[in-house]
Amino acid sequence: MGESAETSKKVIKTYVPAYQKAEWKRHADELGMSQSEFVRTMVQAGRRGFEPDREEAGSPDANPGGNGLERRVLKLLEDDTYSWDELLEAVSDDVESRLDEALESLQADNRIRYSGRHGGYAIVEGDDGD
Repeated sequence: MGESAETSKKVIKTYVPAYQKAEWKRHADELGMSQSEFVRTMVQAGRRGFEPDREEAGSPDANPGGNGLERRVLKLLEDDTYSWDELLEAVSDDVESRLDEALESLQADNRIRYSGRHGGYAIVEGDDGD
């Protein structure tokens, strides 16, 4: 069973500071994921976090999804000064929580399962996605 051009795997390289790589590795280990799976999962979760909110979908602004993030940053900065890393952690906590809730819900509904043996989450066979 060969891979199609759309599903074949391609390499993406990025460079991050050593402390960040160590933190990602620790978090991936806690989740029972490889570093590659962790990065793929977090990137996909982050991309979903930048989609326009329903209330902003009709906004005439050129970047409606960004406005929600801008409001969150401004709200954080009202009370204190934050470094880049502190801001990133503060706004990404919500994405991690939403991903965790979504995964729990999908597993509870028996739509996905996690298998360390197979390297991550997968759709339960026979799920038609209703």
